[in-house]
Amino acid sequence: MTPVTAGRARPARVRRRRFTPASPSWLFAAPALAVYALIVLYPALAGVVYAFTDWSGIGREMSFVGLANFRTLLGDEQAMGSIGNTLLLTVAIVLVQNGVGLLLALGVHARLKSRALLRVIFFAPVVVSPVMVAFLWKYIYNPDPSSGLNGLLGLRVDWLGDPSVALWSIAGMVVWQYAGYSMVIFLAGLEGVPRELHEAAMIDGAGTWQRFRYVTWPLLAPAVTINLMLSTIGGLKLFDQVFAATGGGPGYATETLSTVLYKQAFVFGKFGYSTAVALVLALFVAAVSFVQVYYLRSREVSA
Repeated sequence: MTPVTAGRARPARVRRRRFTPASPSWLFAAPALAVYALIVLYPALAGVVYAFTDWSGIGREMSFVGLANFRTLLGDEQAMGSIGNTLLLTVAIVLVQNGVGLLLALGVHARLKSRALLRVIFFAPVVVSPVMVAFLWKYIYNPDPSSGLNGLLGLRVDWLGDPSVALWSIAGMVVWQYAGYSMVIFLAGLEGVPRELHEAAMIDGAGTWQRFRYVTWPLLAPAVTINLMLSTIGGLKLFDQVFAATGGGPGYATETLSTVLYKQAFVFGKFGYSTAVALVLALFVAAVSFVQVYYLRSREVSA
């Protein structure tokens, strides 16, 4: 053995762990996987099967109908109108909720003595049940001109009874409840912006808007991605506030895909058709989420 090779340490061999069905890791994970498969995977796969049947929800009698439920969906004016309402609600919620959440985050991020109290106040509606929020806002939206929002603003508007206003009234209700949630995520992003960057920009003569545009906003890209994703998914599957406040009315003015599939299943007993609507909704949410993540992640990299 030469002196060079004698003094050189041999690299340690890295042993790769092989996960076999009998390994301790899989044994510890097996109970959680079993519960997940029973509660999540089985109902999801069963729903996909029922979407191609005429199951009524009672008993086991059903027959395979192929794409008949989906053809019915395309010809259902109520369902197609609910798709438009769902998209309008989602766009309104995403834009306004995140805009308000960003403004609130910028406000409570400032050096105010009451910023801790303001954070609690703005976040408080998030922890309230959506059904309770709907009943609270039904009182606020009272059409009586002497009470509620009408009495405060001196208006005579039937907020939940006018088909041209009801949808936007629900959007305002949802924004009021979840703007604080977006605020917290934006606030976490603002806390991660190095103070030195703002100081350097101020030395270079950058104003408040320029510091926000070229320093703060690019570094908020991860928070923007999370907020847009959560608000988009929440808007597309919105149900609680709509059902508790208007039930989809007046007429079909506030009907969403979630309320349609609920009524088809539990009011009309068409479980096969309702699961077809649910499948379309799930695929639509997945497609929108995928496109959104792809675009926003590319924005994060470029930023």
